[in-house]
Amino acid sequence: MTQPPLLRFQPYARLLTMLGDQLIKNERIALVELIKNAYDADASWVKVTFSGFGDLFELKTGSKITIEDDGTGMSRDVLENHWVKPATPIKRLGKDLRETTVKGRRVQGEKGIGRFAILKLGKTVSITSRPDKSNSEYTLKFDFSIYDDEFLTENGQPKDLFLEDLDVTLTIADQAIEIRPVEVLLGHRKIRRSAHGTKIEITNLRGVWNRRKVEEVYSDLIRLQSIFEEIEKPTSKKRLDDTFEVLIYENDDYKPYSDEYLDKLKILISDNAVLRIQGGRYDESKGDFKFLLNGKAKCLSLSDTEITGLKIFRDVFEKDGLDLATRGGTRCGSFSFGFYVFDFSSEAKGRHQLDKEERNIIKQHRIYLYRDNIRVYPYGDPDDDWLQIDAYRGTIAAGWFLSNDQVVGFVNITQQENPKLIDKTSREGLIDTGYPTDDFKHLLQVFLAWVRKGPYARYRANLKSKSTIDSVKKEQVSNALEILGRAIGDNKSAQAALKAATNSYKAERDYLIQRAETTEHLAGVGLSVETASHDIMSVMGRALLALDSLIIESQRPGDISKPLLNRDLTTLRGMLSFVETQLTNVQLLFKSTKQRRKDIRVREVLDNVYRLFGSSLSKEGIDFHVVERGAPLVAKTTDAVLLQLFLNLFDNAVYWLHAKRNGRRQIEVLLDGAEGILIFSDNGPGVSAEDVPYIFEPFYSGKGEEGRGLGLYIARQLLDRHEYSIELADLKRHRLLPGANFVVHFVKS
Repeated sequence: MTQPPLLRFQPYARLLTMLGDQLIKNERIALVELIKNAYDADASWVKVTFSGFGDLFELKTGSKITIEDDGTGMSRDVLENHWVKPATPIKRLGKDLRETTVKGRRVQGEKGIGRFAILKLGKTVSITSRPDKSNSEYTLKFDFSIYDDEFLTENGQPKDLFLEDLDVTLTIADQAIEIRPVEVLLGHRKIRRSAHGTKIEITNLRGVWNRRKVEEVYSDLIRLQSIFEEIEKPTSKKRLDDTFEVLIYENDDYKPYSDEYLDKLKILISDNAVLRIQGGRYDESKGDFKFLLNGKAKCLSLSDTEITGLKIFRDVFEKDGLDLATRGGTRCGSFSFGFYVFDFSSEAKGRHQLDKEERNIIKQHRIYLYRDNIRVYPYGDPDDDWLQIDAYRGTIAAGWFLSNDQVVGFVNITQQENPKLIDKTSREGLIDTGYPTDDFKHLLQVFLAWVRKGPYARYRANLKSKSTIDSVKKEQVSNALEILGRAIGDNKSAQAALKAATNSYKAERDYLIQRAETTEHLAGVGLSVETASHDIMSVMGRALLALDSLIIESQRPGDISKPLLNRDLTTLRGMLSFVETQLTNVQLLFKSTKQRRKDIRVREVLDNVYRLFGSSLSKEGIDFHVVERGAPLVAKTTDAVLLQLFLNLFDNAVYWLHAKRNGRRQIEVLLDGAEGILIFSDNGPGVSAEDVPYIFEPFYSGKGEEGRGLGLYIARQLLDRHEYSIELADLKRHRLLPGANFVVHFVKS
């Protein structure tokens, strides 16, 4: 039996076309690849020079692109045994060993083919490199201009060309010629060049060039590193030996305008953003997001109802996160983030208002992705929708997300924490690695959906409420009618028409006020029923199960045990007694009993409402404490007024204490019969300074979409009709706990 011939792979030269020209989308990404190599070589600066182009930046015979850096340079061994060999594993091995550079940088390249992006730019290349601590200088050259773009012909003649047929020369100079410690101009300053680095010159340029394309290259390269670092950590200082800047030149002219462009964006982010989400971090081990929201610390767990209640969360992670629980959490790794949200609407007020130029600057940016502070392209470009935000808005529901162009931000991943988030070979985004990539994108989609449904919805609701409230407070319609009356003067027919319009307006206003009072009453009834219904339904369910059990037992043969029957019937009666008590308290709110005023001990009604909220307080771990001072506090009013007052105060306190993560959760009530006041206090987050002027106004709520904006308004209206009052405590002696403190005066004003 003869031995079969041994075959070996022999790649055609056109493989270089696939690795460089066809794999890399455009010249911008090709340049970025070469600059990343300089970053990996610990360069502190990279100088990119476009020279010999026409007035309109069209290509000419002498057009050339030069990329120069002060990195560690390449040795003869690297050039001979790695640079000219596709898919060299040297950087990949370094990553597996978690190696960093001398400056502590995480190596960006890993596939060993990024260098061939150079063929996207031109066919003739000269690479001169001087290693650190070496007097020698090495120059690698190749000229592929005699071949067609596909490496199928040589000087116009068809030819089978293999990689080994392409001539690449390496010359060695014992004394450096190009890279020497001389003065070089970088921007507006002169420095002494290091005695090491690399210089790449590319001629026989390819593609179509124009000024717009070059400006896009400028814009891309200036955003290679994170543009948010100064905003996130304005007081932090980089290591002096770890600077990395990219400078762009046209011939001998430095082009610094991109710096000014980014400065404008930074000012807008710092001064005009409606929401500033900073210092964000997703901790995979804990399954939560921690961040500052407009300067206030917040922690948001994937198990919080604010998250699990979002439709997109249920769509991607199943109800209550069942998918996550089944596979033990997400698999993308921990990451950091920051987002800045703007209001493009005409209703934006004050510093949130934006003119056309400011909106255009913001729209040029999206959410950037950085790996170890170096950008992953094309994420962040204005035409990129890598999180599918616009797709969701267009095909499912626009109300789920903010518009893509009104959010500027970043996400930073690292080689160490996110090894399964891998760049595509084409350098356009992340490879689909299954759960890791999906989890990463879904987490960001869920978080941005929460921003839209939570903080931004509250901002918009508050904005509209404040506009309406301001209009009512200033009596704009009445003032306008008076101004119109003065303007009309003695015109009798016009005065008659104005008087008729004024009378109609007043009649309509009185009617609407009456309607509002009825609505307020019904809203109070509704809140009471809503509060009691959950416990009532729970008890009724258990009661029905007990009855069904008794019915089944009565139909079975044998004698029924009277002690056991008595036990079950007693339990059943207790359940029905609880339901009766709950409904009795609700019944006090209806019109038939609402009008009869009498002296009521406030403590008795407070205890009734406390029992209504008993299960909620127990579930949230809230301690309830009552202090009585002096004689019993008595109010001449109705049960309905006090019930609605306490229902709203308890409801608000439970809502805000739910968000309290650490320490005891407390509600404390002081009843002072001597002064005739009641203080209702909790140790939640309290009322923000922005909300204080509006918390008693109708339809204004700090809870965003979850709030009705009627509770405190109804309480104040009802008390006012009985000549009592409620206000936010402003005296130190009226503040029992560090959160919200409300003072109710039962002394008629």
